[in-house]
Amino acid sequence: MKRMFDLSVSLVLLVGLSPIFIIIALLVKLKLGSPILFRQLRPGLGGKPFYLYKLRTMTNEKDHKGQLLPDYERLTHFGQFLRKYSLDEYPQLINVIKGDISLVGPRPLLMEYLPLYTKEQSIRHDVRPGITGWAQVNGRNAISWEEKFELDVWYVNNRSFFLDTKILFLTVFKVATSEGINQPGKATMECFKGSSSTVRGGHG
Repeated sequence: MKRMFDLSVSLVLLVGLSPIFIIIALLVKLKLGSPILFRQLRPGLGGKPFYLYKLRTMTNEKDHKGQLLPDYERLTHFGQFLRKYSLDEYPQLINVIKGDISLVGPRPLLMEYLPLYTKEQSIRHDVRPGITGWAQVNGRNAISWEEKFELDVWYVNNRSFFLDTKILFLTVFKVATSEGINQPGKATMECFKGSSSTVRGGHG
């Protein structure tokens, strides 16, 4: 049922909103250049890697050593606008249709985080990741990593169609109010470096 719901809603949104996002994609091309899409390897169900798609929000500017500048320096005003209203997430509907992710589930993070999770935290990979999730409607990036993972694990242990529907409705409200986009005083979320108070383990 969840898979059919994901496919139906994703197809409707992908087709129905395509004129708006064609315009946004052209603006990304004009303001940030090519490529329009940002593609990054992320862990999916069971930690299996897949390529997640987003609209670009940052430039590719580098320092004199050829290293990319920090995120906060490469994130443009236009990119901030896209992130504020989660417009950069639109291409992930393609990931949903492909079966990489679901509409609702723990957010797919970075591959390098896998060995840093505790056994409890790694439970978040027992389900498909999602475009939005329980952590995203309960603080998003304004809460700590540990709080996020607790919410993700709670979702895995309590997931239901009713809960997914509730999360989707709450997501619309959170996006409209731009609540919890960033950590206080930060342009982007700081990297997860492991939970120092717990023993590490789980998926590697």
